Amino acid sequence: MKTVSILGSTGSIGSSALRVIDSFPDKFKVKALSCSSNIKSLEEQIRKYSPEFASLGSVDSDVFDSIKKKYPHTVFFSGDSALSDIASEGADILLTSVVGYSGVIPTLKAIPKTKRIALANKETLVAAGDIVMNEAAKHKTEIIPVDSEHSAIFSLLSEVNKNDLKRVIITASGGSLRDKTAEELFSITPEEALRHPTWKMGSKITIDSATLMNKGFEVIEAHHLFNLPYDKIDVVIHPESVIHSMIETNDGSVFAHMGIADMALPIMNAFSHPAKLNNPFKFLDFSKLKSLSFREYDESRFPALKFCYEAGKRGGNIPCALNAANEIAVDAFLKKKIRFTDISMIVKKISDEADFIKSPEIEELIETDRLSRVNAEKYIRGLC
Repeated sequence: MKTVSILGSTGSIGSSALRVIDSFPDKFKVKALSCSSNIKSLEEQIRKYSPEFASLGSVDSDVFDSIKKKYPHTVFFSGDSALSDIASEGADILLTSVVGYSGVIPTLKAIPKTKRIALANKETLVAAGDIVMNEAAKHKTEIIPVDSEHSAIFSLLSEVNKNDLKRVIITASGGSLRDKTAEELFSITPEEALRHPTWKMGSKITIDSATLMNKGFEVIEAHHLFNLPYDKIDVVIHPESVIHSMIETNDGSVFAHMGIADMALPIMNAFSHPAKLNNPFKFLDFSKLKSLSFREYDESRFPALKFCYEAGKRGGNIPCALNAANEIAVDAFLKKKIRFTDISMIVKKISDEADFIKSPEIEELIETDRLSRVNAEKYIRGLC
């Protein structure tokens, strides 16, 4: 029986993880749960799973005291350090499924205390990939990706000699706006951008999917996870989202990882690796597949992916600056302060102007994150 702690248990990834745990009650047990603001859902989870620990974001002290009294057998944390407090308690598996830079410090806190990090927070490796991977190696903690694309690559790479690898090919649905013209993108509303055709995700990641920033983050993440140079990581648009990623070997053979669009499957694989559990969810039905199509991404309409390649190749603290600027820009777009097309422009400007640090310590990344957010907010005020 493996214990599982979930950072972000009330979100879409966390909910899928609990579906996995429900399907294998003899293999996995909830140790800790956390949420940012969805207290009602967290309480429902606490009643069902009776975790040892739970955390909430910043809540009113009276509300926090009331919840603690309701569930005396669970130790509660709240406030800015709550996620790190949960992570520091250790577990066999920690699923990091919170959004944005908020996953970095808890992941680092968890590494010495946890056997396996099931990583669904790509910003952790975007902002602090070198530090996180070095710490994981130091403590012999496994980092198993949960993103469907990286889960696919992880599985495919286990079947080939890395010396035979020519490249990995990350597939992208293209997001909600893949067929829009440049003129149409200029006037896109948040409501339009949030209509993802395939995946059900939170607002921030759905906008990142629409700009292709999310795919750029996945390129940087793949660089760190699989120790690959950027010229061996390609991206192709695949609207059907059936092939989650591919690898090509030196002899020209291409191996594709296919499956239904259900995050429970990569979560299940991350939890059970190297074992393959019997899938209790849906299977891919080839008789219902009408076609599989591919296309190149349009750099002129969706420049964010190119900017991520550039930031990743520069390295150091630049991807951290890029991520921070993106979080501020996406939030501003969702609040209708800026245009959709402004997001990539802001990210490019802030990351280009960041003071470069080749091998930053975590304190320097924290300062890069803070300063990049301040600069992005200043620039946005000038646009409003």
